[in-house]
Amino acid sequence: MALLSDIVSYADDYLRVGEFSDYCPNGLQVEGQLQVDKLACAVTASLAVVEQAIEWGAQCILVHHGYFWKNERATVVGMKKARLRALLCADVSLVAYHLPLDAHSVVGNNAQIAQKLGISDLRPLQKTKKTPIGNVGMLTTPTRITEFVNLCEQELDRQAIHINTGAEYVQKIALCTGGAQHMIEDAVEQQADVYLTGEISEQTVHIARECGLHFIAAGHHATERYGAQALAAHLAEKFALEQQFFDEINPA
Repeated sequence: MALLSDIVSYADDYLRVGEFSDYCPNGLQVEGQLQVDKLACAVTASLAVVEQAIEWGAQCILVHHGYFWKNERATVVGMKKARLRALLCADVSLVAYHLPLDAHSVVGNNAQIAQKLGISDLRPLQKTKKTPIGNVGMLTTPTRITEFVNLCEQELDRQAIHINTGAEYVQKIALCTGGAQHMIEDAVEQQADVYLTGEISEQTVHIARECGLHFIAAGHHATERYGAQALAAHLAEKFALEQQFFDEINPA
């Protein structure tokens, strides 16, 4: 077994949590048992995930989307009560990393997606940010956009929305997983051929069309399946833990 405090302290340092200004607390959000030998991981700490992890025997759950978001109601009622009661009654910890897990160069959501899609030479997408979240990189060779979209759908197991307004062949890919459609203008500034993210907004379509780049929305959940798994695997190896991923299918 490993100490919960040692696991969290290591993960906080590994992800450079202190460098990020985020929409939620990163790190330990709910404290449970002080020793851990079974680590569950998931994209989101939904009640279904919490219940499955407890049934499996986890002492700690690691997620990308945790609790206590800015501007949410502070009262512990309804859904929030049910989630917290499940964790507290089972004495199970919840550890969550949001932007630090998006940005990490090895286990991050963006880095993991880039690896799956063969995008290398990653550089920051946001030129002016102290802690940039997205990336821009290159495919090995120019690739037909239809082939690249097919690859995205195969690797992420999700039908993508493709705004087909760029060149037939693409090579420079900008990406940021999740709900980062607003960063499309950073992709334009970087002269990317494609911008890949999770979600789409009405105005995103017009920007893609008028600026002449391909836009791919491959799903918020689908693009963020891999960071928590990679971090959990890293922690499991370092601390000799048993770990398992719980995937609650989400069409968003």
